[in-house]
Amino acid sequence: MEDSALLRYSRHLLLEPWGAETQERLTRAHVLIVGVGGLGSPASLYLAAAGVGTLTLCDGDVVDLTNLQRQIALSSSDVGGLKVNATAERLRQLNPTIDVHADPRRVAPGAWGERLGGVDLVLDCCDDFATRFALNQACHERGIPLVSGAVIRFSAQISVFDFRRQDTPCYACLYPPESRTEEEERCALLGVFAPLAGTTGTLQAGEALKVLSGVGNPLVGRVLLLDGLSGEFRTVRLLRDPLCPVCGEGVRA
Repeated sequence: MEDSALLRYSRHLLLEPWGAETQERLTRAHVLIVGVGGLGSPASLYLAAAGVGTLTLCDGDVVDLTNLQRQIALSSSDVGGLKVNATAERLRQLNPTIDVHADPRRVAPGAWGERLGGVDLVLDCCDDFATRFALNQACHERGIPLVSGAVIRFSAQISVFDFRRQDTPCYACLYPPESRTEEEERCALLGVFAPLAGTTGTLQAGEALKVLSGVGNPLVGRVLLLDGLSGEFRTVRLLRDPLCPVCGEGVRA
């Protein structure tokens, strides 16, 4: 590693299980972040700062004044422009040694597989169930780890679906597709506690770094639940559903 990289990542390199080889793995990694709002904004900042070599940001939304309460990669001067462009520029300023790609195209549910070529990990930071289900399906089919996060009001949850492992459950094990409707739980209607969105996105970045580096124990087969009002965190087990339409028995060996 060059001297500048040793300095930039020195606080990670000092960690006992980390080291230069781990940092090099991050440098070679490609992460797709779907949604650069309340979750994707802090997640992308931490992944860029940590030195993930390639970040692709996918979001078709335009910056609105209401976004600035929680989407910390944005500023008032960005209002009216594309979120991915503003966020990508912020990440390049933060770490000019990485590659950042902005993708503002809308993606049909069945077309996510086309976006996953060369991607090592996906962060689901979106706010609609159709996209979550589609990402889960596409990542499962291609064996790509998926870090899922969601926040609404004062509640949040995070889980990791590592589809490189045969025993991992998936998002559809947690929420069967037929049990959810698109009209449920949108922060534009129900509100969201800004610091909780930041905490959730930051934890998603941490889970992504653990998966990419091989350091630590990611939230596979577990769901981390956060209560922003009480300050309580708890973890519940998530087992693979043998009848799951995505990963159940007979769906994928």
